[in-house]
Amino acid sequence: QVQLVESGGGLVRPGDSLKLSCAASGFTLEYYAIGWFRQAPGKEREGVACISDYFGITYYADSVKGRFTISADNAEKTLYLQMNSLRPEDTAVYYCVADPDETMCEENGVKSNMDYWGKGTQVTVSS
Repeated sequence: QVQLVESGGGLVRPGDSLKLSCAASGFTLEYYAIGWFRQAPGKEREGVACISDYFGITYYADSVKGRFTISADNAEKTLYLQMNSLRPEDTAVYYCVADPDETMCEENGVKSNMDYWGKGTQVTVSS
């Protein structure tokens, strides 16, 4: 069955970098829409980034554009989120997501009703 396991979260200072990983199993990465969501306490869930190999789409939320980079190693079956120039407002639980319907990742956003979610990893940015 499909499993997504995130790792790499932690406590960092503003301006620091962090790289999240998501180990995927039970499916082939390049045939799924894959991405990252985050949710901060008291805030709505936000789609951070996604990839659709089939449609050639890579999407970033405006709040992270230019600072975060999403990538995938299909051979290692791992999804990554490189986060640079971190800010306190990036503090959230970050979730890895996947869906066999690649239309879930669009040029202007990633749909929140993705089929598969990891359990999340906490990222805290604080001085």
